[in-house]
Amino acid sequence: MKRWIAQAIATFFYLGYFPLAPGTVGTLGAIALFYLLSHFSTLVYVLFFLGLTIISIWASAEAECIFGKPDPGQVVADEVCGYLVTMFLIPPSLRNIVLGFFLFRFFDIIKPHPVRKAERLSGGFGIVIDDIIAGIYSNVILQFVTRLIG
Repeated sequence: MKRWIAQAIATFFYLGYFPLAPGTVGTLGAIALFYLLSHFSTLVYVLFFLGLTIISIWASAEAECIFGKPDPGQVVADEVCGYLVTMFLIPPSLRNIVLGFFLFRFFDIIKPHPVRKAERLSGGFGIVIDDIIAGIYSNVILQFVTRLIG
């Protein structure tokens, strides 16, 4: 049962098994979660994010054992956490959701400092923290754009 729960969470309910670009597919799945959370208070958003991050770190560490390798490609819970950081305090318009998606994927893929360094940390923490940092980069830019453009 523990293995099944960890696998379901780490792969964000099996989106991580998509054969092409599972990280991108996981991020697309995060859009629905963001949209749902955007209808709640900031406190609920933050508490949900913190809980999801803790559970994702655990599930990602378990997934390394399940898949028998570090940072397996099937693990996309980290992308979900990163996208939620990207969209924190951003109004849920179509433009913002799409721009947030592309900004997050950009920073997650190119991994500017210290994202790449964080990725090298071991276990579930290393899997999740680099995406959270990529989400911070994305959020800063998105905050600027939404305030500048409106």
